[in-house]
Amino acid sequence: MALWRGSAYAGFLALAVGCVLLLEPQLPGSALRSLWSSLQLAPAPPGPGSPEGRLAAAWDALIVRPARRWRRVAVGVNACVDVVLSGVKLLQALGLNPGNGKDHSILHSRTDLEEAFVHFMGKGAAAERFFSDKEAFQDIAQMASELPGAQHYVGGNAALIGQKFAANSELKVLLCGPVGPKLHELLDDNVFVPPESLQEMDEFHLILEYQAGEEWGRLKAPHANRFIFSHDLSNGAMNMLEVFVSSLEEFQPDLVVLSGLHMMEGQSKELQRKRLLEVVTSISDIPTGVPVHLELASMTNRELMRSIVHQQVFPAVTSLGLNEQELLFLSQAASGPHSSLSSWNGVPDVGMVSDILFWILKEHGRSKGRASDLTRIHFHTLVYHILATIDGHWANQLAAVAAGARVAGTQACATEAIDASRVSLRAPPEFMTSRSEAGARIVINPNEPVAEWHREGISFHFTPVLVCKDPIRTVGLGDAISAEGLFYSEARPHS
Repeated sequence: MALWRGSAYAGFLALAVGCVLLLEPQLPGSALRSLWSSLQLAPAPPGPGSPEGRLAAAWDALIVRPARRWRRVAVGVNACVDVVLSGVKLLQALGLNPGNGKDHSILHSRTDLEEAFVHFMGKGAAAERFFSDKEAFQDIAQMASELPGAQHYVGGNAALIGQKFAANSELKVLLCGPVGPKLHELLDDNVFVPPESLQEMDEFHLILEYQAGEEWGRLKAPHANRFIFSHDLSNGAMNMLEVFVSSLEEFQPDLVVLSGLHMMEGQSKELQRKRLLEVVTSISDIPTGVPVHLELASMTNRELMRSIVHQQVFPAVTSLGLNEQELLFLSQAASGPHSSLSSWNGVPDVGMVSDILFWILKEHGRSKGRASDLTRIHFHTLVYHILATIDGHWANQLAAVAAGARVAGTQACATEAIDASRVSLRAPPEFMTSRSEAGARIVINPNEPVAEWHREGISFHFTPVLVCKDPIRTVGLGDAISAEGLFYSEARPHS
């Protein structure tokens, strides 16, 4: 239809210019050229024929629901309300003035808050801090919530994953976490919260945003970014873990999703070690045959990450979700492949990522000689995703990795379907599947967007992401990707 319409327009244009020539044969060539160029159609925006349009159409054809579907999904245990607002407006409302910036690892007062905010706004860097004074924090949170322009969102990985699953009306979703009145109001009606999870006060995380070039006194932000702080003891100690596990017996889920381990970074080493052992005990209480997905999140404590890998947490879970920062940090903490790399240089190298995923599943995954349930890792970075699975345990991987990548484009752009004019294909056009052994060279084809390769009983499914050019909201994108990937995944029953 579009092709016919284009041809018709061209015909009408030619006819119009022909008529002008017939009526005004003396018109100079330059005038005719000017007339023709003004009549010509503007170049078409990226549409069905563009690489982005072709890739989106190929995804839609690939993304099919699995034969065996989840019916009941239980998610826990970190949940909060994200209050997003202007940092400068909040500090002004608190009667604070910009002084000399100074970082504080823990905030004890309004002055500490002002100094730390100035420190990071001056650099244009992101940061997250704990505010130790409960009453002072509650006063600040109440003021922040009531400020004009403040926006309230569901926060915490578990709550965000639960919210994403709840968009599918045929799924029953249980969410365990510290749920206060505001969060309860924000949650989808399809999310069931057990009474033991409800509390009188919400756990607020205050997200103070500032724009590039924004000024406050003599301070000027070089980049747009955010400063986050909270007094979140409940999530920090994973207080809802036992409530979560005890709710499973009655709820009888066929998939369990766990997140919030990263919130323990603020705890003492002793408490971390004790809590991790309790996490493993709790997971082992989940009925055999129910897959458990662990969603990792940003961490800086190497010892905590090492404990998660080695203290039986990895062998206790079936599936992992993580991004490039968490993947490299995990390899560094546990002396895995490419761990001498201090950080990724631009787009993470596909071969290196593939090597680390292979190592996790080979060293810590399920095998004949190892008591481990780990058989699946869903990796996501801005421009591509990889789903790595041990053969024989999962099905529908093609659809799952494509669905995770598709939701990254639609959610960031806040569109129902991929709008090819608002996204761009930024994945490497070709890559090696390994850097530590002789890998294969793969060239991306938008018409066949999922590449597949195999290595010693492990299958890798790779797809590019159509990156939103002007993202509306990026918070919770990783959680949406993991939830969508799981929704389209099929776990094969094993004894």
